Amino acid sequence: MIAYAYARYSSANQREESIDAQLQALREYCARQDITIARVYTDEAESARTDDRPGFQRLMDDLRANPPQLVLVHKLDRFARNRYDSAFYRKKLKDHGVRLVSVLEPLDESPESVILESVLEGMAEYYSRNLAREVMKGLKQNAQKGKWNGGPPPFGYRVTPEQTLVVEPGEAAVVRRIFDLYLDGYGYKLIAGTLNDEGLLTATGGKWQQSSVRGILINERYSGTYVYGHRSSPTDKGKRNNHRYKSDEEIIRIPGAIPAIIEMEKWERVRKLMENRKRGPQARQSAKVPYLLTGLIFCGDCGHSYVGSGYTKSPKYRIYACTQRKLKTCKNKPIRQAIVEDFVISELKERVFSDAAIEALVPLIVSEMEKRGEGFAQEREAVRTKIKAAQAKISRLLDAIEDGTAGPEVKGRLDARRAELSDLRERELFLEDQAGIRLNSDAVRAFLLEFRANLDSEDLAAKRKTVEAFVERVTVYSDHFDVVFRVDPVCDKVGGDEPLWTLSLTYYKK
Repeated sequence: MIAYAYARYSSANQREESIDAQLQALREYCARQDITIARVYTDEAESARTDDRPGFQRLMDDLRANPPQLVLVHKLDRFARNRYDSAFYRKKLKDHGVRLVSVLEPLDESPESVILESVLEGMAEYYSRNLAREVMKGLKQNAQKGKWNGGPPPFGYRVTPEQTLVVEPGEAAVVRRIFDLYLDGYGYKLIAGTLNDEGLLTATGGKWQQSSVRGILINERYSGTYVYGHRSSPTDKGKRNNHRYKSDEEIIRIPGAIPAIIEMEKWERVRKLMENRKRGPQARQSAKVPYLLTGLIFCGDCGHSYVGSGYTKSPKYRIYACTQRKLKTCKNKPIRQAIVEDFVISELKERVFSDAAIEALVPLIVSEMEKRGEGFAQEREAVRTKIKAAQAKISRLLDAIEDGTAGPEVKGRLDARRAELSDLRERELFLEDQAGIRLNSDAVRAFLLEFRANLDSEDLAAKRKTVEAFVERVTVYSDHFDVVFRVDPVCDKVGGDEPLWTLSLTYYKK
């Protein structure tokens, strides 16, 4: 059996399993399973919350040209921590007949494994977002103390060794001049020209532009107010729109936390004057239309994707249509969004998240988690044996150095053994942590109930999380559509030989 191997760690400053330790575990797994690793792909200091990873993209490109039978990862969150990317790229693997295998989280296609996979993905996503939240919490605490959180300080200030902002007199005089000129009726362009004529430079030593003048005038910090977190957060794809701002409720504002360059009364006068000078209506943001089945719904005639389309003002006119219809290469009819999505939601509630279905799933998932924990515990003991062997090798090398019998190559060997020991200890800590994770019946039930609650949520992301986890595919034909669910715990086939995730339900158009 041929496999491609993928390994990743997110930051050179984090103590996660190193690339070498991951690859070592993958090779040991392959030796036990008679699997040949044909290619190895790695990403160092790359976050799995985005798919913009060089090694990962090379892996996906090579799959198209020469797909293996397996893609191996040390742990599922090495592949992706973002639930959308995980579902999207897993489907790409499946389209090429490739199976994703985690050597630490072996999962088959049983119903309990399907749900457990969603649990593990949810845990990985929670870990990633919780880590980001903890980092953000520290930054907010700094902000509340008036400490600068990094990056260049605003023009007119400098950062002290204690990370506080103090006024830079020369630059502050330029800031005051900008505000005075604006109140005297000067526009951005005229202010910039005046400053340049007077030989005044920006913080980078360049000439003033209209945008830099406006940036000074709208910066609330000059009034003595510490402002933090006003720009929008990055998306799950890792991109940030620097021109989009958060709501007032999400922004930290602490009046008087930093020394003011502009009196509050003058600041307010400038702000009101800027508002009065605005011309034309503000651009209206188009409403985001919640198409739940994006990436899951396909044309039964040509096999291409169906995508959300139609008018956005009323749900009555929202549809899914084949992407090839506009190209006139497919004549399959569109389908109303409400018809297909309402059917999917109602069937999920009845078949997967009814009280009976949840009670059937809970013991299966608990049992699977116990097996998983036992596997981690066994591997932990094997790693501890390797640690003792590595310590013994290091001890012998040190003895040789002390006895004076060591050759010049010993230092290199000693460094290699110490690096190996460090990797093994990190791996031991990881396995110890994973072996200790146990989900009891109450925890699993709560997780499934959260999934069920998502189906009635107004939060599009939450609702999609459940749909993506439990719907395999929707196929639209001229007179009906099929829905394939990944698991159906109340089906009569529970305990049978046929994998439950292939169950298909057909809905005929009226």
